[in-house]
Amino acid sequence: MADFNGIVVINKEKGFTSHDAVNVVRKIFDMRKVGHTGTLDPEATGVLPICLGKATRVSDLIMESDKEYIAEMKLGIKTDTQDIWGEVIDKSHKKVSQEEFISAIESFKGEYDQIPPMYSAIKINGKKLYEIARQGKEVERKPRRVNIHYIEILDVNEDSARIKVGCSKGTYIRTLINDMGEKLGTFACMTSLQRTKSGVFHMEDAYTLDELKNIKENDHLNKVLYNADYVFSSLDRIDLSHELKERFLNGAKSTVENVPGRYRVYDLKGDFLGIGYVEVDKKRNVLKTEKNFYVQG
Repeated sequence: MADFNGIVVINKEKGFTSHDAVNVVRKIFDMRKVGHTGTLDPEATGVLPICLGKATRVSDLIMESDKEYIAEMKLGIKTDTQDIWGEVIDKSHKKVSQEEFISAIESFKGEYDQIPPMYSAIKINGKKLYEIARQGKEVERKPRRVNIHYIEILDVNEDSARIKVGCSKGTYIRTLINDMGEKLGTFACMTSLQRTKSGVFHMEDAYTLDELKNIKENDHLNKVLYNADYVFSSLDRIDLSHELKERFLNGAKSTVENVPGRYRVYDLKGDFLGIGYVEVDKKRNVLKTEKNFYVQG
């Protein structure tokens, strides 16, 4: 078994599940400790960060991060999965003006309460919703607050559109499109989906599985890996002495000169310790531990 630690960004192609991609990466890197950072449906493509070795400790943080998608939608069609790959259950021939279409799309900017689709991996009473849906049943789902940071209309005509969406974690784009159709008094379903960003990772950082196989043949796999601390690259950095390092790892606060805020924390050797935050405590600036990511050896 090899010993890689880092994050590889996959450009997932159609026809693969996220678990399929993990299994292929596991074979390419010859490692067991591999995990993805949020599923992409089999027909969806795009950015899928996969964590290897010690970097699996930050997978939850990537999962919690904002995402960006490019999606295509078509009006007048309702399916059981809210996308074109599901069973068509209703149709509408209602005509809407381009102005109404654009207005409905743009009206979803900001926060809104989204009811997750039945065909999803969310669990209710220990059972995944899609398992219940496949039995022909439907159960009540609680709305979840999501944040649509921006919507950019890339192309639009009388019954279809292509949009770019920046959103909070847990947002279902096919449900967003379904809800846009409802707002117009008709139906709408998603016809394609590409994830273009996941946290700090972009399409230009991503490799197809075939590209990774070729890179392995040239023995350059280390060059495609991002260190775990790259996830927090937007934060400023603090380097700690040996004494303060021990305090940080034990969860004890330490007086520092840094201004209040969140920080990436390292020791003097450059090893990543975790995330901390500085706040004012009794007129002193003190560093406290938010999350310890340090793994020795």
